[in-house]
Amino acid sequence: MKPLLYTFRRCPYAIRARLAIKISGVEVDMQEVSLRNKPKALLDCSPKGTVPVLKLADGRIIEESLDIMQWALSIHDPESWMDKSGGLSAEAKSLIDQNDGSFKYFLDRYKYADRFPENSVSYYREQAERFLMALNTRLSQHCYLIGNHPTLPDMAIFPFVRQFAHVDHGWFYASNYNYLINWLDALLESTLFNTVMQK
Repeated sequence: MKPLLYTFRRCPYAIRARLAIKISGVEVDMQEVSLRNKPKALLDCSPKGTVPVLKLADGRIIEESLDIMQWALSIHDPESWMDKSGGLSAEAKSLIDQNDGSFKYFLDRYKYADRFPENSVSYYREQAERFLMALNTRLSQHCYLIGNHPTLPDMAIFPFVRQFAHVDHGWFYASNYNYLINWLDALLESTLFNTVMQK
């Protein structure tokens, strides 16, 4: 039996899990789920009902996207997304923690501002921009977030920056985040990304 990944095509957490699985070459069956009508099999594996969830052949369950990424890359990491020790450096972990913490918090409020009327759209965007500014500064120094080739933080973070850009496409592409825009566009145009986004 192959591992089974429960996924949702547009979910940034699921996208990053699929990116790591694809680059690793590990064979995994994938089941697209409707988040409005979650299958019982998914809920049996993970009662919280979020994706991605990976069910291994031996029955073990991996419920967090970063853990799925590291599981796949621990088997095969042909592009050296992990550091030389096979793990995540403190720098890489800090970047991902910022993305998954404060940036994701304000991204959700920026994207769904009508659900959070206590502040304006521009307020939520400005708060999220703090992280974008930091990324743009990094990318002014090298092609990717931690050097001149893509690593796990690039692949873990860019699906969320993609989501931010989609909220107001015109605003984002008219902004001064030129290095960030070039980085995002290069990743969006990559064969890897377009392969994992196929229906």
